[in-house]
Amino acid sequence: MTTTHKGPAGGHNSNFDENHSVFYSARQALRRHATGGNILIAATLLALIVANIPGLNDLYFRFWTQQVRLQVGDFNIFSHSGHPMDLLAFINDALMAVFFFSIGLEIKREVLVGELSSIRQALLPIIGAIGGMAVPVLIFFLMSRGTDYSGGAAIPMATDIAFSLGVLAMLGKRVPLSLKIFLTTLAVVDDIGGIIVIALFYSSHIEYMLLVYAAICLGILLLGSAMHIKSKVFYLAVGGVVWFLFLNSGVHPTIAGVLVAFCVPATPVFAPKKYIRIIRNSIAHFRGEDDELLSQKTILNRDQLNWLKQVESASDKVISPLQDLEDSLHPVVNFFIIPLFAFANAGIFLLDMDPASIFEGISLAIILGLVLGKFLGIFTFSWLAVKLHLAPMPAHSNWKMMASISMLGGIGFTVSLFIATLSFGSPAMASLLDHAKLGIVVGSVLSGVLAYIWLHFTLPKGEAPDAVEEE
Repeated sequence: MTTTHKGPAGGHNSNFDENHSVFYSARQALRRHATGGNILIAATLLALIVANIPGLNDLYFRFWTQQVRLQVGDFNIFSHSGHPMDLLAFINDALMAVFFFSIGLEIKREVLVGELSSIRQALLPIIGAIGGMAVPVLIFFLMSRGTDYSGGAAIPMATDIAFSLGVLAMLGKRVPLSLKIFLTTLAVVDDIGGIIVIALFYSSHIEYMLLVYAAICLGILLLGSAMHIKSKVFYLAVGGVVWFLFLNSGVHPTIAGVLVAFCVPATPVFAPKKYIRIIRNSIAHFRGEDDELLSQKTILNRDQLNWLKQVESASDKVISPLQDLEDSLHPVVNFFIIPLFAFANAGIFLLDMDPASIFEGISLAIILGLVLGKFLGIFTFSWLAVKLHLAPMPAHSNWKMMASISMLGGIGFTVSLFIATLSFGSPAMASLLDHAKLGIVVGSVLSGVLAYIWLHFTLPKGEAPDAVEEE
């Protein structure tokens, strides 16, 4: 039975509309990210295994040094300051720009119609995310003062949405949907923080004229959006030029992906009402007496083909370019780009490492930042926000559940690895990078395991009251 929610005067309840929009957006995010978690885990484990098999590991490490070229005459699109990219740089600077483009699309959608569109819904995870970024950075900074790895303070500030939602998925419907919304929104805000850090602190030797050209291209994209240009090819083609200009300007090219995403229009060509009218008119041409003929597998006549083409064209135009690109990129990003990034970057040669090094230096700083810093930051800031009546507690939750979700925020895998490669990417810092990666893997695994155990014992044994919302 379907229940219609009405306001006191019989009108539609605006709070229900707002909550329904938030729940729908959260469910979409859960479907997008939780399913990619297993592939990401498999890629990480495979990288660690291959990197430590004698004979095979040498092939693994040399494979990423191959050059990548896409040339037109003497012009190589995949080049940086005139030098061709190797495969690892192509993954980290080009494919990860696509990843950040998808994040930019998601952020824009969340601001317009998702969790970030409602201040009341978003304030608690925003405050929690701020604490979850500030405290790990502070812990790392205090532990790294005067060392050669102090530049990696931003490494433990991220939350990996795919891994963290994957852990929650293991607990099924015992987890209240409100906690999943909290974690999803927190991870999106973390991504925004990571983007800002990359833009501010990982740029060098700026070529300002190239940035001026990039700004002109972004202006063209904004003008196209204002003129209601809906062609995805237009935004991707000009966006590719922006990426190349950023790549060679000294500003990290992943920032180009985010800025281009913000220029993609979120409104469709047709309003849903016009779309319905078009398809009704087109379908009306098919008369009842045609049913028997149409039930056979036969070639359509010209008129029938044109009528169905009208339906197809209208269907394309009722979905905004932003939503269409986000949905199209989802399988590419979650099932190819992120696992490939993990496979290329998570390979650590462990056989010549002192096991005690896990508990010292940069590895220890990152582990404490992720496991302790994220937990203290998210939980403390969230507790203060609720106690000061700045935001309400998530529905059907308690502080034990919030503590376990705060611990889950310490899974900082993908963006943490990315920031580590930016911080210690030079050959002279290879040892620091390996120890940073080790700290990220150990810290993320510890956070995930502890959070799962904590959730298992603190969640109610039965189905959460709002679990029906996930169907």
